[in-house]
Amino acid sequence: MADLKLDTARKILDAAFAKASELKLKPLVVTVLDARGVLKIAAAQDGTSLMRAEIAHGKAYGALAMGLGSRALFQRAQEQPYFIDAINTIAKGALVPVAGGVLIMDGTVLLGAVGVSGDTSDNDEACAIAGIQAVGLKANAG
Repeated sequence: MADLKLDTARKILDAAFAKASELKLKPLVVTVLDARGVLKIAAAQDGTSLMRAEIAHGKAYGALAMGLGSRALFQRAQEQPYFIDAINTIAKGALVPVAGGVLIMDGTVLLGAVGVSGDTSDNDEACAIAGIQAVGLKANAG
């Protein structure tokens, strides 16, 4: 398994926040997990609302747990709500199946996932993708 280095995770986080500033978004939390689901780095901008860290983590964790970006999890939740509910029960409520959880890919190798929360799900996802692409890796949003 390839490793997601801390330095790379920091650059992803910084680039995601830079995209948020460029788009003039609400304050965000960005969480980067490695392929094992272990936290590499997370940070909250000043003024984030309650539960944003947990939501950002849940978006990234859900993407990793299911092997697809959280946009696809949202679609699956619409089509198979009982399945997603069952998976979330098994995961002790740790999955957040809405856009903003994006897999980090190096070619076909999974390195981890980024979860972003604080603005609209589409904007959260755009920041996650920008962070991943800024370090030359591929983003899989689902």
